Amino acid sequence: MAVLVTGGAGYIGSHTVAELLDAKEEVIVLDNLEKGHREAVLGGKFIQADLRNIDEIRKVLKENDIEAVIHFAAYIEVGESVINPLKYYNNNVIASLNLLTAMQEAGVNKIVFSSTAATYGIPEQIPIKESDRTAPINPYGETKLTVEKMLKWADDAYGIKYAVLRYFNACGAHISGKIGEAHSPESHLIPIILQVAQGKRDEIKIFGSDYNTKDGTCVRDYIHVSDLSQAHVLALKNLRKGAESNTFNLGNGTGFSNKEVVEVARAVTGKTIKATDAPRRPGDPDILIASAEKAINILGWKPKYNDLNKIVETAWKWHSTHPNGYNG
Repeated sequence: MAVLVTGGAGYIGSHTVAELLDAKEEVIVLDNLEKGHREAVLGGKFIQADLRNIDEIRKVLKENDIEAVIHFAAYIEVGESVINPLKYYNNNVIASLNLLTAMQEAGVNKIVFSSTAATYGIPEQIPIKESDRTAPINPYGETKLTVEKMLKWADDAYGIKYAVLRYFNACGAHISGKIGEAHSPESHLIPIILQVAQGKRDEIKIFGSDYNTKDGTCVRDYIHVSDLSQAHVLALKNLRKGAESNTFNLGNGTGFSNKEVVEVARAVTGKTIKATDAPRRPGDPDILIASAEKAINILGWKPKYNDLNKIVETAWKWHSTHPNGYNG
C-alpha cells in the first residue's frame, strides 16, 4: 500500500517524500505544480492534479492502493492571506474538505496534516504548548485551524485518525544539496538573506524594530526541513500502530531574532549582508517558540539539525549551487 503526499513537489513536501523513500515506503506524489517543482520529487509516482477538483482526488484514490495521506498542499504566505483571505479559504479549506470527503468515500482513514504555529496567534506563554489557546491573527493561521477542526469532527464521525503537526519556521535544505527551498517570489527570511549574499538582492529588510524582544526584531524558532520531514514519517508510523488522533508542535525550543539570523548568515557565507529596518508587517507576533516535548516523548522525534549555523550552512549549500532554484 502507498502513502499519498499532497503538495509533495513543494518545499517541505519534497523533503518528506525523500524521507519516505529512504524508509522504503511506496510513495505517490500529488501536486498541481502551481508552487511546487517537478524536479524536487526524487522518486515515487507523480500525479499532477488539483485538490480543488474533487473528481481528480477520487480518481487518484480509486486507481491507487492508498493507505494514508500526508497533506501539505496549501498557500502559506501570511501577508498575502491578509490581503486576499478568500484565496486562502478557497485553496486551504475547500481543497482539504475535498480531500477528506474523498478519503471518507474511499475508506482511507489515516492522515498527517501540515499545520502551523500561526494557529496560536499571539501566544499566552513561551514556549508554546499544544494545549495553549488557538486564536489566529491572520487568515493563513485561521484556514489551518479550520482544517484542524474539520479533522476532529471527521475523526468523531468517520474514524479518520489524524496527526496535526504545527511547525514553526521551516528552513535549511537537504543535506545532499539535491533539493532545497525555492519559492517565487521568495518571502522567507533565510532564503532572502542568502539572496543578498548571492548578490541577487541589494539588502534584507527587517520588518519591525520595535517588538517586545531583546533587540526589537521578531523572534522565531527555526527548525530544519529534514527534521520536520522525519516527524511526518514518525507520525505516520504512530498512526499505523493504532494511536489516537493527536496534535504536535515541531520546533527546537530556541528563539533567534531576525537580526541574529542575519549575523549567523554573515558568518556562514563570509559575505557582507546589508540589512535595513522597515515597517512591521500585519499579522506578525513578537515571539514564537515551541515546546516540542510531546513530539519527542510520544513520537520519539529527535531533531538532528538543532544548531542554527548548521541549518544555514545547508541552506547556503543549496542556494549557492542552485542560484536560480530548480531552473539552474
